[in-house]
Amino acid sequence: MEALLKLSNQDHNAIEFQHIKELDYLPALKESIEKTNQSIKNYKSNNEINFKSVIEDLDSISEDVDYISSIFYSMYSAHATDALRAKSQEFSACLTEFSNSISLDEEIFEKIKALYLDKENQELSLEQNKVLEKYYSDLVRNGAMLKGEKKDRLKEINKKLSELSLKFSDNVLQSSNALTCEVQNESELDGVPKQVIDQARKKAEELGKEGFVLTMDYPVILPVLKYCKKRETRKKLNTIFKQRGRTKDFNNKEIIKEEISLRNERAKLLGFESHVDYTLKKRMAQDEQTVLNFIEEVISKAMEPAKKEFQELEALALEDGVSDYSPWDHNYYSEILKKKKLNFNDEVLRPYFSVEKSLAGMFEVANKLYDLEFKLRDDLPKYHEEVLIYEVFEKSEYLGLFYVDLYPRATKKQGAWMTNLFDQGLFKGKVHRPHVAIVCNFTKPTESKPSLLTFNEVLTLYHEFGHALHGLLSKCKYRAVSGTSVYWDFVELPSQIMENWVKEKECLDLFAKHHETGENIPEDIVEKIKQSNQFLEGLATLRQMSFSYLDIKLHSMDEAEIEKLDIEQFEKNLMDRFNFYKNKDLNSPMSFSFSHLFAGGYSSGYYSYKWAEVLDADAFEEFLKVGIFNKEKASSFKENILEKGGSEDPLILYKRFKGAMPDSSALFKRAGL
Repeated sequence: MEALLKLSNQDHNAIEFQHIKELDYLPALKESIEKTNQSIKNYKSNNEINFKSVIEDLDSISEDVDYISSIFYSMYSAHATDALRAKSQEFSACLTEFSNSISLDEEIFEKIKALYLDKENQELSLEQNKVLEKYYSDLVRNGAMLKGEKKDRLKEINKKLSELSLKFSDNVLQSSNALTCEVQNESELDGVPKQVIDQARKKAEELGKEGFVLTMDYPVILPVLKYCKKRETRKKLNTIFKQRGRTKDFNNKEIIKEEISLRNERAKLLGFESHVDYTLKKRMAQDEQTVLNFIEEVISKAMEPAKKEFQELEALALEDGVSDYSPWDHNYYSEILKKKKLNFNDEVLRPYFSVEKSLAGMFEVANKLYDLEFKLRDDLPKYHEEVLIYEVFEKSEYLGLFYVDLYPRATKKQGAWMTNLFDQGLFKGKVHRPHVAIVCNFTKPTESKPSLLTFNEVLTLYHEFGHALHGLLSKCKYRAVSGTSVYWDFVELPSQIMENWVKEKECLDLFAKHHETGENIPEDIVEKIKQSNQFLEGLATLRQMSFSYLDIKLHSMDEAEIEKLDIEQFEKNLMDRFNFYKNKDLNSPMSFSFSHLFAGGYSSGYYSYKWAEVLDADAFEEFLKVGIFNKEKASSFKENILEKGGSEDPLILYKRFKGAMPDSSALFKRAGL
């Protein structure tokens, strides 16, 4: 437990995972909260009103709690053992109660309010002003001005929402682990890449079963749906996959309804019209109508191209005698159409993207752009044997630790993400450098082949690396605004812009080399990658915007609508607009496993991905004008975006980088829309 209660003596205070047990988190949290509560009494007795005594002192009081909870929630997503999950609800409840005790404490709020009202006389720096504004507005948004029963009710809501979020995530993980698709004969996997078949055979052996066992991991699901020639196998797998979060023992139906209801109640309690209104006041977009206008603008560009693309896929399937084109056919015929139109499919690329070379190339890109160096440290403690740890330097100056966790396992949730194990900024009286992790679920190596990534997996790797750079390059003083602590519709700019480099020959030549021959990826294949950027982009864009539309509509309902909500029917009615299948009932509801909304913090904010695409397309145009590795342009992006975190308004930072407002035409041009 001691490893959670103090910074380690390892190099760079690397977390001593080897000394942390799953049962240590809760007692460590309780002990740190007890110490913090004593410190709060002293804090409140100090009547000085200045930034140091009001903000910095309050920030320092909760440092141990922040440290423990950051590690706990990172592990809950990346390595949730049974013992860790067993304590998760109690841990969450304990932390929520503590958070409420701070955010709803009237004396604490009055100190911050007094400083906020006197800020013009305080000679604060730009960053201090932003931190003070954040503290004040967050406390107001978290109910600091509520009294009596309303304040008590808010505490209950916050506690329950925290519990429901964990339960939703756990249900998706547990149902995903429990669901498998068994295949008896290899002929039923005709067309599936050998690497995936080998994994399925190995999984069957592990479970003592005959034949092949397909898990619900994306590196298994996607290749089967793309390449399996046996329609019945695709249908069977797709049907099972859609049961995540919907099985009898791990069903999220009531959790979804309760989360939406509680979010709505909280918003009303705090004086907002809806959860959408509550959320968007802390976003670049600011209000619901702006977001809906943005969604409709993108839909209007994508709808007709999407319909034509769908009809083309239907016609292609009909040539095979498939008259009832269905969801389990989409990926398969998309790949056939791509091969037909571009003479190209994703598996052609896989041999050029070994994990080792992809990582090395990613580091070289960071070096060419930002003069960064990554040094592998095998001697530092890991939370799992597969994790890689790197020291990061900028021209010999230490920047932080970078953890890389790439492969699926039963204790890891699906998808890919970046997380801060240790934030950059003031901690224990010193401005510390961060510990940043990226966590993915990529294709594992087999006995006969190294881990070879699909092109989409390489894009994901660079995407999460962009988030990591945002964290690693942060040069703020205060943790509250450092790194990725920015508006959520701005946070995806540093990640999404990194994906652009992977589509350029100059970048690919750094690392895309055939794992057997060592040859560079051919020019004609790179050209096909560029062409494929616009392939079926209408459907892809429409799909993404349908999720954003669903998100906004779910979270703008009033209580009467929520009370009678049938999530399956609601989603079906709403999504029919985007559903081109003849049998519209075949599209299974996706809300049951939509962790972004119900366990990941993106509620009323899923539009942020496309919003940030406008920024990243526009920003990358600036690089294309002068060269993708232009040092001056990269330095401007680093200094104005990556180093600044949330210390200034995001639109001001962007305009400082570009010299102008963002232009959405770059996005539509890139997408061919």
